[in-house]
Amino acid sequence: MSEISSKVIKARVEGLFIASRAREPLVSRVQVTALVGRGLEGDRYCYRRGSFSHWPGQGRDVTLIEAEVLAALAASCAITGAQARRNIVTRGLEMNALVGRFLRLGEVVLYGVRRCEPCPHLEQLTRPGVMAALVGRGGLRADIVEGGVIRVGDVLTPLASRSGLPV
Repeated sequence: MSEISSKVIKARVEGLFIASRAREPLVSRVQVTALVGRGLEGDRYCYRRGSFSHWPGQGRDVTLIEAEVLAALAASCAITGAQARRNIVTRGLEMNALVGRFLRLGEVVLYGVRRCEPCPHLEQLTRPGVMAALVGRGGLRADIVEGGVIRVGDVLTPLASRSGLPV
């Protein structure tokens, strides 16, 4: 088995979070429904009620962050998956490597649009130092290209193309 294949098999969804309105705390879910071109059902960005919903461009459907990054922050400015204000916490795959790539989470296919760099808004909602700690590792902004249900524990697989061939 190749090194990439073994990493892919280990990559999983570890947490799912939504908030119905901007600035509200994110709530953990065991599963969410991903709606093409909109976001996660029940989440503020799906209904264009997020703090940055009015900004133009792609990559507003869903955000992902690595559990490994959150663990690395434990000593300096510990934040939970919900406090990171990202929808999906993953383990086993680097999010920065997925910019410009398709990926499957359970029955859903996402397209990695750009890195999800931290902003002053995140630091205002959490604590000083969070923004600096997340620079370069704040996760991924993605668009939903095939909808369905995402569950905690689902395998995360990078795809060679939208057709679904694993890398």
